[in-house]
Amino acid sequence: MIRAKAILIIILFSASWVLAEGDDTYRGLSNFTQVLDLIERNYVEDVDPERLTNSAIEGMVKTLDPYSSYLTPERYKELEIGTSGEFGGVGMEVTEEEGFLKVIAPIEGSPAAKAGIKPGDLILAINGKTTEGMAVFESVKLLRGPKGSNVKITLKREGENSSIDLTLTRDIIHIESVKFDLFKGGIGYIKLSQFQEKVAEELINAVSNLEYKNGGMLKGLVLDLRNNPGGLLDEAIEVADEFIDQGLIVSVKGRSPDQSKQYFATKGENVHDYPIVVIVNKGSASASEVVAEALQDSNRATILGSKTFGKGSVQTIIKLDDGSGLKITTAKFYAPSGRSINAIGVTPDVIVEDNDKRDLQMERAIELLKVSNLNNKFPRG
Repeated sequence: MIRAKAILIIILFSASWVLAEGDDTYRGLSNFTQVLDLIERNYVEDVDPERLTNSAIEGMVKTLDPYSSYLTPERYKELEIGTSGEFGGVGMEVTEEEGFLKVIAPIEGSPAAKAGIKPGDLILAINGKTTEGMAVFESVKLLRGPKGSNVKITLKREGENSSIDLTLTRDIIHIESVKFDLFKGGIGYIKLSQFQEKVAEELINAVSNLEYKNGGMLKGLVLDLRNNPGGLLDEAIEVADEFIDQGLIVSVKGRSPDQSKQYFATKGENVHDYPIVVIVNKGSASASEVVAEALQDSNRATILGSKTFGKGSVQTIIKLDDGSGLKITTAKFYAPSGRSINAIGVTPDVIVEDNDKRDLQMERAIELLKVSNLNNKFPRG
């Protein structure tokens, strides 16, 4: 199987500043030090130079894109907690959009999911504190807390005229990345919640278990990527590679040559020549979109559901000398067709919108697989 760089790479080394030699850079640094000196000497109250410098760095990085940010030592530790797979909070992935926080996806089974929070919801306030201009990591700190404690969230939902107030009780968030089941007629079902470490291995085991329960090759497979906010790119590539025997899976293109690479499928030992339907929605992002695009462009699966989130970039995290960090976008990934999904998303072959009362997407996916078996061909809608 292919091993690739992660979509979120934590580099544990000290960064050193390299000063560019351009006049514009020097002029900007000169202005910065002059303004800092003027504030320290003339502002009406005493100021903390370190706080001023950190705020300046935060503001500079924030202008790049919603996914780049400066991490104070405290925020860097919060990030490490978030990647441990278990923490106290409400359970949702968020990003920044137009000055406010936007929900990418709630984690399945979490307080956020149980409260009905949806992908695309804007978080206007947390415990009465406006999120306008708030950094993502600051909001994450407010949302996390000990099990049993409450947090009040004010939401704005598309199509709703008034805001929505919710009080959520925090819980320990366990992320179960892979779930599977066998439906009637030999149709397998695999739900991927996030692309954490060993997800591809767990998916392969899930397929084997389903085939064992079925007493042989499946008649079809539903791969559910709804509300999957992404994760590790290498795991996404391995998942796609399990179902594709040849051709390009994804291209990663950065500013420097070492940040650009193409990843191709390899012919595996196991043959899965049954039809596949991949279900996505606007909570499917990043690594989920890599898998969906690869299977769609290779004509290996039918993509069903609603348009995905549209996060097609790679972030690198560099740890600095004082324990702080810089999370910065270093590359974008492209589908086999050459198309970037960044800020665009994946358009399904079969559009079926989310429905709160019935899982119409699942019903339609199973229907397509049954029809494809009768006609002995892959479902195309």
